[in-house]
Amino acid sequence: MSQTVTRTIAPTAPTEPPAEFAAPHSMIPFKIALHTWTIEDASLEEAIDAAMYAGFDAVELRRSDFSKLIEKDWDDSQIVDFVLSTGIPVSTLGVEYGWLYAEGDEKSRLFEVFRQSCKNAVALGCPVLMSAPGHLSGTMDKAIESLREAGDIAGEHGLRLGIEFNSQHKVLNNLEEALELIDRANRRSCGLLLDAYHLHRSGRSGRGFEVVPGDLIYAFQFSDCPPDPMVGLRRPTDRLPPGKGVVDWDSVLGLLFEKGYRGTISYEAPNDKQWLRPAKDVAEEAMIATRMVLDKALGVKALVD
Repeated sequence: MSQTVTRTIAPTAPTEPPAEFAAPHSMIPFKIALHTWTIEDASLEEAIDAAMYAGFDAVELRRSDFSKLIEKDWDDSQIVDFVLSTGIPVSTLGVEYGWLYAEGDEKSRLFEVFRQSCKNAVALGCPVLMSAPGHLSGTMDKAIESLREAGDIAGEHGLRLGIEFNSQHKVLNNLEEALELIDRANRRSCGLLLDAYHLHRSGRSGRGFEVVPGDLIYAFQFSDCPPDPMVGLRRPTDRLPPGKGVVDWDSVLGLLFEKGYRGTISYEAPNDKQWLRPAKDVAEEAMIATRMVLDKALGVKALVD
């Protein structure tokens, strides 16, 4: 890449957050991250600024966040440098989806991108990669073969890989399938990313993930589910702040705590209507709602942990 390229964004100090967010939420046993899909139309700079403004501890980035800037003549190292310059940690880094079931040249391309994402994660100090199944589907044996390869690559970089099932995927759409995939792939670097929305929509609401060993939970995403969720969409964009839908947060968060998970929980709530609002307003509303459900579910437990 030419060294004469001018960056279209530059690191800026975040706006001061409201007074109610000035005090650290030290009683909360999880760090809270803002997933950039929640504010899809924001630039990376705007997303990070919104996260810091609202008091999030970290951000969860996607490969698409990198791809958008690469289309503007950035390279991966420049994007990493920019994120590092903001000072906000990256809790989880999403890879480009599709590699679980891809074949031939597309599989080779996706694993090349996967390796680059590993390098980016290491440079960012981010310990966890994540991947959902994506738009492709196939057999369990194919997914196992690919996960072993991905797990080996992640392991070479000292990273963990959390696999997320998508309740609307043709194949990898429930907890049982995800657990079988992780078990049969048999890679220490591979575990689960659980998403409260997809747990609820796949019939595993509340304490429905009791079967999952705590040490297999590598990452956790959350958003609420409306009473009448979208159907027929592979990646539904009807997700809500916690407490605004039908998820039993006392049970979900209580069980997550009981299983010993003390990692980051990432607010991933894509919603077409929310994308029309200022990113800071969306992030602020999310943090208020998140702290409310966490305090209700874990206020006493956190004190005695």
